[in-house]
Amino acid sequence: MQHETVQEYYGETLQGSVDLQTNACCTPDDMPDFLKKILAKIHDDVLSRYYGCGLVAPEVLTGLKVLDLGSGSGRDVYALSALVGENGFVTGVDMTDAQLDVARAHIDFHADAFGYAKPNTDFVKGTIEDLGALGFEDNSFDLIISNCVINLALDKEAVLTEALRILKPGGEMYFSDVYCDRRVPVDLRDDPVLYGECLSGALYRNDFMSLAKYVGFGDPRMVDTRVLTVENPQIEAKLGGIGFTSETWRLFKLENIDADQEDYGQAVIYNGQVEHMPQVFVLDEAHAFEAGKCTTVSGNTWQILHQSRFAQFFDFIGGFDRHYGEFASGAPVSIPKNQGVSNPVDDSCCAPSPSAGGCCG
Repeated sequence: MQHETVQEYYGETLQGSVDLQTNACCTPDDMPDFLKKILAKIHDDVLSRYYGCGLVAPEVLTGLKVLDLGSGSGRDVYALSALVGENGFVTGVDMTDAQLDVARAHIDFHADAFGYAKPNTDFVKGTIEDLGALGFEDNSFDLIISNCVINLALDKEAVLTEALRILKPGGEMYFSDVYCDRRVPVDLRDDPVLYGECLSGALYRNDFMSLAKYVGFGDPRMVDTRVLTVENPQIEAKLGGIGFTSETWRLFKLENIDADQEDYGQAVIYNGQVEHMPQVFVLDEAHAFEAGKCTTVSGNTWQILHQSRFAQFFDFIGGFDRHYGEFASGAPVSIPKNQGVSNPVDDSCCAPSPSAGGCCG
């Protein structure tokens, strides 16, 4: 498979999302109301050439410098431009001229739509495997997003390595992509339709996790997953029973991450102040923090919260002076369907003090 094949598929074969032959590159309709209101302001030409498979709008974006890998017609760039505000900036990278032409044609339109005095977006032509060639310096972005594109990259290790390099310390890569339940045979990877439909270039999930850790993203965290049903009999026959999922992951650029979940007697208390999450802050599929509740955490989870932009929303208990062995996680927190008024602070378990050792068990 060559870059030219992917460029042809997304620049000429596909003239819009209606031309897709499977449902792999389709985002579920269920999304937060605040995001629906933003997407309603995005130009129809941009929306019609969108090929994403997930939602890539994480929390706490105001003022951030963001990079979108494989930005296509610009839908996610423009959505995030509304969320970062006038003091933030979002750059899109794509290698397909037809997609870039659509994205660039509507820069001023979206600045006006969001009430900005000047645009806070830009689009650059290039490959996501070689961000250095585009002049992106080390430690220069707060957040990197990508939506159903890394599966199309020819050198996925290079993509993750470059992402780690240009992220600031504590920065995050938050992205959705397609994964498979076994390694795809070589002959299928060379099929231009299967590759262009985001299927045969997909990584086996275990290989992805190993690769992420290998390049330096310790402790990858899955945010959500959904099963993909191809719904094309001819393509399903070619795939021969391989199963696919659309998954959203978050990778953080952190120091001092353990290979496994370890117990240092630590805990955190969420203050309920993240916008749209007053009751429960959801970090990933296994970690949701009720406002005001003292929650025991592993050393890695403590580090993720402490080193990232989320630190301002938590009180941290304990340190790394004493090790208690392997961390045993508790029962998962139920997430309310509608975030409402934050819970009152419950400090009966432990107080938000920096003293060594957690008292929450």
